[in-house]
Amino acid sequence: QVQLVESGGGLVQPGGSLGLTCTVSGLTFNSIAMGWFRQAPGKEREQVATIDWSSSVKDYADSVRGRFTISRDNAKSTVDLQMTSLKPEDTAVYFCAAAQTSYVTSRLRVGFWGQGTQVTVSS
Repeated sequence: QVQLVESGGGLVQPGGSLGLTCTVSGLTFNSIAMGWFRQAPGKEREQVATIDWSSSVKDYADSVRGRFTISRDNAKSTVDLQMTSLKPEDTAVYFCAAAQTSYVTSRLRVGFWGQGTQVTVSS
């Protein structure tokens, strides 16, 4: 069956860096777009970053552009989110998502979700 597993979450100080990895199984990974979402306490889930099937196009939320980098390794069926210059407002559960399409316009059409990993930015 389809499985998306996030790893790499944890506690980091403001200004620090953290990397997340999503490992995908049960899908033809190299043919679908991927994304990262996050949900902070009391807030709705928001799209953070997306990447198309070939890594040709990457898009970011305004709040993270210039600080976060999304990448993928189709040979390993993984997608990463490298986060730098972290702020307390980045604190959230981060979710990996697999699209139903190969490309992304503005919003990812999500077919499958991971369980999430906690990222806490605090001094």
